[in-house]
Amino acid sequence: MRRILFLLTLLSVFLPGTALAWWQPDWAYRKPITIDAGPQGGALKGDAGRTPVLVRLHTGNFSFDGTSENGADLRFIAGDDKTVLNHQIEQFDPLLGIALVWVDVPTVTTGTPQHIWMYYGNRKAPAAGNGQLTFDPDYTLVYHFGETGAPPRDTTAYGNHAQTPVTTLDGAVIGKGAQFNGTPLMLPASPSLTTQANGTFTVSAWVRPEKLAAGQVIYARRDGANEFVLGVDNGVPFVQVNGRRSAPGQPVRDGQWSHVAATADEQGVHLYVNGAGAATLAAHMPALNSAAAVGADAPGGSGLNPFSGAIDELHLSKTARPAGLIQADAIAQGAESRLVVMGPDEQQAGKSHFGFILAAMPVDAWVVVCLLGLMMAGSWAIMITKSRYYSAVSRANARFMAVFRETAGASLDSLVRGGKVGADVRQDSSLWRLYEIAIREMQLRHERGFDINAVSAATIAAIRAAMEGVMVRENERMARRMNWLSTTIEGAPYVGLFGTVIGIMLVFVVAAMAGAVDINSVAPGMAAALLCTAAGLGVAIPALFGYNWLASRSEAIAADMAVFVDEFATRLAEEHGDGRATIVMGDTAAHSAPSGHRTDAPGGGFVASPAAPHRE
Repeated sequence: MRRILFLLTLLSVFLPGTALAWWQPDWAYRKPITIDAGPQGGALKGDAGRTPVLVRLHTGNFSFDGTSENGADLRFIAGDDKTVLNHQIEQFDPLLGIALVWVDVPTVTTGTPQHIWMYYGNRKAPAAGNGQLTFDPDYTLVYHFGETGAPPRDTTAYGNHAQTPVTTLDGAVIGKGAQFNGTPLMLPASPSLTTQANGTFTVSAWVRPEKLAAGQVIYARRDGANEFVLGVDNGVPFVQVNGRRSAPGQPVRDGQWSHVAATADEQGVHLYVNGAGAATLAAHMPALNSAAAVGADAPGGSGLNPFSGAIDELHLSKTARPAGLIQADAIAQGAESRLVVMGPDEQQAGKSHFGFILAAMPVDAWVVVCLLGLMMAGSWAIMITKSRYYSAVSRANARFMAVFRETAGASLDSLVRGGKVGADVRQDSSLWRLYEIAIREMQLRHERGFDINAVSAATIAAIRAAMEGVMVRENERMARRMNWLSTTIEGAPYVGLFGTVIGIMLVFVVAAMAGAVDINSVAPGMAAALLCTAAGLGVAIPALFGYNWLASRSEAIAADMAVFVDEFATRLAEEHGDGRATIVMGDTAAHSAPSGHRTDAPGGGFVASPAAPHRE
């Protein structure tokens, strides 16, 4: 049984399930969004039906890394990972870390929570947001008040744009809002805004009174004797139809945002405050075909005062929206939404998790990583070049020593005269260069006219000094550019640490500016900052191993050269030492040989003789 459970666990890890299906491969990331209208979520009292749900993105729930600059690559897909949901981007600012997106959810019920996916990470994707499709055809006017110095524009398909401009207010409950100080915002008298007698209608808005007064108008429409007014009377919202006003209900406070809505159906006119039913007026919607006003009374009215404060997100509908949708609007559109819950970002299968980290890296981190990349390229180039050089020297030295020891007992310059050493050995072997300088020193002494018959201790010391000088140059040649490796080993971790410190500073500064500090907001930036340290270690560790390995090979070659110098000096002393040998240069050499013997050197070399009448 344990083995079966173990195998099932492995299968669950390595085999993708249906929940891991991906909508389209061009999108690299996705974020799950749960819409829960049940008791644990929005706690709606009824089904909302088709609802334009506001999705708030900020640094606390979204990193904005991997998306296009204007959010054109955002796509919202139903839980089946097939059905594309309409959406409209009201605001998308990755620098500030704020985005407001309206998503057309086909149905919002109080039953099982439903899941949708927000896909992003495809910079080549064209923009697909469209408010005319996001808000269903029963919405006749939707103002986001995002315009500056221009009349608000209707985002529905009806195009009921405002007739007069308003003062734009930054930092409203949803992006930008409108500031009202007595001047009304006039709406067009279009056929799509006409209401029939005993018809259905819905108006909703977010309001923030600056000072409470009697009879302040939020929305008013008058046509002869018919009237429909939504307002606030000393902080108490009311709805008034043809002179009849609703009973006092839940009040609102000055300086605070509140959601106020009114619906008209066959049962009467219903007033909602912050999503909850506040009052019901036993009246029916009158026939209205005139221009409506927002923030002040409509033409022809009297006795009511203009609204002093801010208004945001004005919605008009030609149907009576259900109480569940009014409550959903009040809950989902507020600053803290219990209806919409964001999940952790997911990456397309088959791609490395480093994609998230690389996407979260700021410019300063990329500068550090690029600098470390240059250091890594330089260190690896040195290690590869040095490794090949040391290998060539070691092979050439081994071949030279094999030939040198094979000629033991012959004249020392036999390797030069005999051509037993190939051109590759002469080019790469450091021992050959030591041998060559020793032979050259002996030839120079012969060319100066010395009658060399025996090598004195001073001559051996001088030749040894010349060989040690060449050995020093060879050691310097082997150590060339090795200091860059040591600099990389010591400097790369500090460069990476510098990038990490700067990255962490930026993470906390951005988190403080956004006012939201949680794992989702700081984790990507922290991971990107730590990547700098990891990159520094990734550059330094191979350089450390390579440096130690190359140093050991360099020391071995240096040891071989030192041993060769000793071996050459010893052989020179044994074969041509003072009182034991005669060194003869040139084609032939005459010696004072006992019993009239003569020793010639036909090839011109260093020939041993038992007599040594002259010394250098």
